[in-house]
Amino acid sequence: MRNLALSDDILMKVEKPARYIGNEVNSVMKSKPDISVRFAMCFPDVYEIGMSHLGIQILYDMLNRFDDTWCERVYSPWPDLDAIMREKKIPLFALESQDPIKEFDFLGITIQYEMCYTNILQILDLSQIPLIATDRTWESPIVIGGGPCSYNPEPIAEFFDIFYIGEGETQYRALLDLYKKCRESGESREAFLVEAAKLPGMYVPRFYEVTYYEDGTIKSFEPTRADIPRTILKEIVTDVSNTYYPEKPVVPFIKCTQDRVVLEIQRGCIRGCRFCQAGQLYRPVRERDVEMLKSYAIKMLDNTGYDEISLSSLSSSDYTHLEELINFLIDKCKEKKVNISLPSLRIDAFSLDVMEKVQDVRKSSLTFAPEAGSQRLRNVINKGLTEEDIIKGATLAFEGGWNRVKLYFMLGLPTETEEDIHGIAELSNKIAVAFYNTVPKEKRTGKVQIVASTSFFIPKPFTPFQWAPQCTKEQFLEKAYKTRRAILEQLNQKSIKYNWHEADASVMEGIFARGDRRLSKPILKAYQKGCIFDAWGEYYKHDIWMETFAECGIDIAFYTTRERSLDEVFPWDFIDCGVSKTFLKKEWQRALEEQVTPNCQQQCNACGAARFQCGICSAKKEGGSL
Repeated sequence: MRNLALSDDILMKVEKPARYIGNEVNSVMKSKPDISVRFAMCFPDVYEIGMSHLGIQILYDMLNRFDDTWCERVYSPWPDLDAIMREKKIPLFALESQDPIKEFDFLGITIQYEMCYTNILQILDLSQIPLIATDRTWESPIVIGGGPCSYNPEPIAEFFDIFYIGEGETQYRALLDLYKKCRESGESREAFLVEAAKLPGMYVPRFYEVTYYEDGTIKSFEPTRADIPRTILKEIVTDVSNTYYPEKPVVPFIKCTQDRVVLEIQRGCIRGCRFCQAGQLYRPVRERDVEMLKSYAIKMLDNTGYDEISLSSLSSSDYTHLEELINFLIDKCKEKKVNISLPSLRIDAFSLDVMEKVQDVRKSSLTFAPEAGSQRLRNVINKGLTEEDIIKGATLAFEGGWNRVKLYFMLGLPTETEEDIHGIAELSNKIAVAFYNTVPKEKRTGKVQIVASTSFFIPKPFTPFQWAPQCTKEQFLEKAYKTRRAILEQLNQKSIKYNWHEADASVMEGIFARGDRRLSKPILKAYQKGCIFDAWGEYYKHDIWMETFAECGIDIAFYTTRERSLDEVFPWDFIDCGVSKTFLKKEWQRALEEQVTPNCQQQCNACGAARFQCGICSAKKEGGSL
């Protein structure tokens, strides 16, 4: 008999109690006596966000295929339940069994976004697990972090026993086997962590030491033991067609952010946009076999009952068999009355034929990402799009029957000028003009709707822009105001809506993105002052963060606005993401010279990822194509 961790009385007091009761369609239940390893997989945000994350669905499916392992899920309790759990001292629990997390062998936390760092501490605290990793004994789970933020784990290094660097499908079996062996032989927790640090892709922070120069930059970063690696190479799945992928993803009881079947069609991106961290981290491009995707699409739709399927990729247009896959899905989805979502499509690759076919199922708005308003700045960021490409793509969309277009830009990019900012407004206006020039009055269903959104540029590790200074909050806001004024000057300004991101949060994200171990102290202190759900505007406490940084002697400008020399040692330099620092330096120089680098399909640019001998790298070596 499965008993809920929360009483009916508590569930009736909180918003959306379905977040906490588990037992959803396709959730996995196992018999505890048959299990050797219990693994709690955590997304440190609210249920609706965590349930939308494909990576957790993949690892949940993989771990539960192991007969000796039961993987369950846990998410951050919303503030209403958080307060009740603290007051009543209710330990945080897993959704499937409703058992306390502190009783598990592993707590795996996927770290997608820097602004969730205090939520990691919330998870540990509510689970009654010591917040500092070195304070833990075998009475607590092994806390392991993964995801994109683990490529610079240093700001949160003190809170984790292990970081898994790279894609999770490759080394978990070896890690679980090592854990079982150490527990069965009575080894200490420390001895287990030493052996874990020798496994590929595993970073155990306690066994590495950092020293600093007087100016605050890193002098050295070295292992404290001779038997563990100085550099950690990321783990990568070389064959993405014959690997783990869920046929029966868990279906939530309530509407989530991604309330649909998600079909990952490839990993990586050929484009090499210089601001994009994912484009560097997930090299080389590896495509899934189209027949495998067709099979999974049908199975997942049948096993979930969803009425929408989304193709997931950093650049879906570049998938070699996209047309074949879409035509197959259109035929099947017509039968099932299922909508097809096509994110991450490049407007220069759009096909009018494809758009018309997709709209026959159900119409949705289109999203384009020019990123910069001028051609000069698009060359700096290596976007590889001309204004002609953008207008042509928009025109095709309007001919296909769309009249709502979303445009995404960034403000604060390296070398940005007043002309670049004004170009955002001018390009938005030109797209509106293209609509009126393309669609006759008698065929219009209303005005064209252009939604121009700007986020603020944040330099990220392992990108050519990791050396770039970031703007201050005041500079960001000034750029947003200039963009708004420029839009109001346009002839079609009534057809253009403008949104911009919060400047405070962007600065905070920039601090953490390129931060080091010295940030662990203010993160812990800010959490103790009540900072959680920092990614949510209504809960973000900027004043408390600024106060805490000052108390801890942290100079914000050191992490954000200062110039970095090409030979500076970065906190993440001990990680090898496959792309060499030499290549990134070359790309930084090319950016400053406004030079475009050809994409990986056009030519190999010797980034370093060819060492993995898979995907596009092996195809180019053999003289073929993907």
